[in-house]
Amino acid sequence: MEPAQVFFNALAAMHAPAYARENSGALRQDWPRIPLPASAPVLQASAALGRQVAALLDIEQDVPGVTVSPIGPPLRVIGVLTAVSGQLNPDDGDLDLTAGWGHGGKGGVTMPGKGKAVLRPGESAYDVYLNPKAFWSNIPSAVWEYTLGGYQVIKKWLSYREKALLGRGLTNKEARHVTDMARRIAALLLMGPALDANYETVKCDARQQAIAPLSAPPSAKL
Repeated sequence: MEPAQVFFNALAAMHAPAYARENSGALRQDWPRIPLPASAPVLQASAALGRQVAALLDIEQDVPGVTVSPIGPPLRVIGVLTAVSGQLNPDDGDLDLTAGWGHGGKGGVTMPGKGKAVLRPGESAYDVYLNPKAFWSNIPSAVWEYTLGGYQVIKKWLSYREKALLGRGLTNKEARHVTDMARRIAALLLMGPALDANYETVKCDARQQAIAPLSAPPSAKL
């Protein structure tokens, strides 16, 4: 059993929606318990899923089909930087973040703002605005509302980059980063069924190992 496999098994388990539901109380207390599979094949399969999760969470690591072209369906339509009309020109301020996503608080603390996220008609997705000229289109509600550490991931990122706080507009790379974030989160959410199935397998494998010594026949040796 390699330490890396144990780590990635834990990562796979903790990102399974079923794990979050079953262990909500322990997670609130920062005291989660994670099942460890007894058999090598189950551990290896779980660790492989965990590595996929890790790649999606690591913004320094490109993920083929998610952040690197060709982008696979349905991700390619998520978070596309879009002009309300015409073309976007960063030199004209078209990438300035001025929709009210953040403002300075007491002691220089950045406070989140309401911003402008418009629910698309008839869809469970938002258009998220930089300013009156530009927006990231079609960000699914589950992606927009996704949290880590108690914070909405995309909204938190935006709050620190309001032009009044940052002192400049976004670069093309930074605007693209929001698209990548949305697609990474969407890909992670799409893994939900596979992560849940893996979690159930890991639990069963760990439980069988725990029961096995109790059900073994007693030794004849006195």
